[in-house]
Amino acid sequence: MDSQLLSYYEAIEKTSADMLAAAKAGNWDEVVKLEGACVLLISQLKHAARESALDGAAAKTKSRIMQRILMNDAEIRHLAEPWLQDLDDTLAGRRKTLH
Repeated sequence: MDSQLLSYYEAIEKTSADMLAAAKAGNWDEVVKLEGACVLLISQLKHAARESALDGAAAKTKSRIMQRILMNDAEIRHLAEPWLQDLDDTLAGRRKTLH
C-alpha cells in the first residue's frame, strides 16, 4: 500500500512541476487546468490514505516529495503575482503607464 500512496504523491508532484512549467511559459489557462487535476489527485490520495499509513522509509520519501511540491507552489505564486496585479489594475480601471 505504501507504493500506491507514494504514487499519488509522485503524481501530484509531477502535476505541480507541469503547473510551474506552464506558469513560466505564461500559459495560465493550463495552470488552472492542471490545478484541477491536482485537486482530483489530492482527493484520491485522501481517500487512499484513510485505508493505510506509510512506513518510516516511505514517510521520508513523502516528505521530500512534499518539499518539492511546496517549492513549485511558491514559485508559481511568485510568477502569478505580477499577473494578478495586472488583472487587479485592469479590473479597477487603472492603466499602466510607460515612462
